[in-house]
Parts: sequence; C-alpha cells; structure tokens
Amino acid sequence: MTAVTHPDIRPRINSVASDDLNAAERERIHAKSALFAPPEARLADGRRDLVGLSREELAALMTDIGEKPFRAKQLWHWIYHQGATDFSAMTTIAKPMQAKLAEHFIVSRPETATEQTSVDETRKFLFRFRDGQEAETVYIPDRREDRGAVCISSQVGCTLSCTFCHTGTQKLVRNLGPAEIVGQFMAARDSYGEWPSPSADMPRYLSTIVLMGMGEPLYNYENVAKAMRIIMDGEGIALSRRRITLSTSGVVPMMDRCGEELGINLAISLHAVTNDQRDQIVPLNRKYPIEELIAACRRYPAASNSRRITFEYIMLRGINDSEADARELVRLIRDLPAKVNLIPFNPWPGSNFQPSTRQQLAKFANIVMDAGFASPIRTPRGQDILAACGQLKTESERQRRTVSGDA
Repeated sequence: MTAVTHPDIRPRINSVASDDLNAAERERIHAKSALFAPPEARLADGRRDLVGLSREELAALMTDIGEKPFRAKQLWHWIYHQGATDFSAMTTIAKPMQAKLAEHFIVSRPETATEQTSVDETRKFLFRFRDGQEAETVYIPDRREDRGAVCISSQVGCTLSCTFCHTGTQKLVRNLGPAEIVGQFMAARDSYGEWPSPSADMPRYLSTIVLMGMGEPLYNYENVAKAMRIIMDGEGIALSRRRITLSTSGVVPMMDRCGEELGINLAISLHAVTNDQRDQIVPLNRKYPIEELIAACRRYPAASNSRRITFEYIMLRGINDSEADARELVRLIRDLPAKVNLIPFNPWPGSNFQPSTRQQLAKFANIVMDAGFASPIRTPRGQDILAACGQLKTESERQRRTVSGDA
C-alpha cells in the first residue's frame, strides 16, 4: 500500500438525507445481526442464566415460578452489587427459596480459558462461552492511579477487515449476548476481587469500560445496549455512562441511536483523513464515507467540551502519518469537541505495516496540538501477551453458514 494524495473529499452520488435512509439502514443492520445471534443463555438441563436479563425480564421469571416480583430486586442486588454466583450465598433469601432458585436458574460467568499478565501489569483474559466460542478481554491499569479500563469484546471475530488489525483477520463467528458482554466485566472483577460494587464516593480499580475489544459494537447494538444498561443501573454495578466509551469504525446509522438511547462516550476509529485513503485502511468507509461519519459526530448528543469525541488514529509509516495528513485531520474535526489518540502500530504476525518513527509521531502530534486538540501518543500496553490495540484474536472458527457481503 502506498501513501495517497489529499484531494477534496470526493462527492458521493447519493447524498439523500438521513432519516429515511438511516431507518432503512438500521433495519438492514438488525436483520443481518440476527443471522449471527448468540445462543440462548440456558443450560442443557433447562436452567436459565439470570445474568444479562433486564429488571423486567427478571421480574417476569419470578412470576413464572410463582414468586412475587420483589424477588427480582433482591436478586439484582446479589448478582450485580454483591457479585454472588451461588444462591446459597444470598443470605437475605430464605433457604427454601434459595433451593427453588437453584432448581430453575444459574448465575454464570464465562469460563476463563487463559489469563495472562504482562510485564506492564496489563491483564488479558481469553473467555470461553457455553458453546465453546471464545473472545478476549483486556484490563489496562492506569500508570499513575489505582484504577484502569476494561476493554470488552462485543463479537466473536469481526466483519470489518481493517487492514492494520489482527482481530480483523478472524472472520465474524457470532455476536455476543448480554450475559456474555456483562459477564466479561464481572469475571474481570472476580479476578481483582472488586465486589461488592464500590459506592459513588469510593475508588474503583476497574473504573471504566471501553467497548474496543473484538468486533464492531454497533453491528451488535441490541445486545451491547442491553448489557450497558445493566452495567449503568444504579443499584448494581452502577458504572456511570461517563465511564463507558463505545468505539466504532463508523456505522453511521447506529451512531444516532446509540447517542440518544445510551448517551455513553464515543470513540471513532478514524485512521485516515481522505476517502481514498480510508477506503483502503478501513473498508467500511466505502459504505459510510468520512463526510457522513463526521456529520454523525456533529449530531452525537452526548458530545460536549467536557465529554469530547475521541478520534483513534493508528500511525502507519508512510501511509497516513505525514504533516499533510495531520493538517487534514485538523480540518476535519475543527468544529467538534474532540481529542485525538495517536496509536503507534502494534505489529502482529503476517502484517505488512510498519509503525511510524518517533520523529514523525512527534511532528504529527505537534500539528494537532497546535490547532488546540489534545493528541496524546498512546503508550502500547501488553505487547508481550498480544494485548495491545489491534492484536486481539482467538482460534474460534465460523460455524454457521457464510453470509455474503459486509455487515
């Protein structure tokens, strides 16, 4: 791949506005997503997993077994505030009721197939789900404070095929369900002993969530949204929406919905500043070009000076790291509340890219900073255990019929 010149953003023939087009696109995305639906969260013996259910679904299950809906509130507290997985540990519930619950239900975690800790204390989990499929989750501790971010996966594999990304070389197998998404965070908390949930005035070691692991979260929006609502519920895990960031490669029709319904922070995997360039690096751009992506960022309701949109930009030597690229990036985001994360490329087996030089990284960052945007150069973490940005991949293989075309 060679560096490209910087023509004006090329016109797209169909620029029909948005609402009808977005509604139709959302329907198409939902229909495609259904083809990769997760398996039902139920054991072979018929017991239902309570993790991943909404409060309403939990109350309905209690009614189904002849119990009062208030039981749902008790269970919610024990599952999401206390972190209990055994009904016998739920001491505010009478023993006969504990036995009845155990007869019908389970409170599960994904199986930890492997757990690796890097020399820099980054920790990577390979989680195995009930059907044998796997996904990776990474905890990245802050270098200065006793806190850190849990990087959560939303799919097994990925459908986007971004050329710099190791994860993108693993074809999409299926979406993760709400129990599997919430379960990653809960299992990470198990590993660090962070139960019960810290109250608002207490420090949290696992303080933030970034939906930046395997998969494109907006191609699995329903399951991701349900999981995030559970995590944000004030009587359980109680993580603020300001502490959750969803990273997307630019699924424009779903960005508006995410902003309106969840109001969590937004990160954009931009990585290039012209359509010709981004078409090569992030193929999704052929469907939702830069001008549509930036327009969706302007509409994002949760964006403000205190909650800036983060633009992720991986620095590829001789591809997208010139001073001209930096100036074009500034032009693109000039009227947005934004920051730019510059990410040194993390090599992986079989990749053809090279990381930008330190000198070029510094030149690029200075141009962006001089324009008034924060542009930290991200320090690679967990490289020795392949836990850095773009390095996640498992051995899970597609086991359903192939669906033609991109999602």
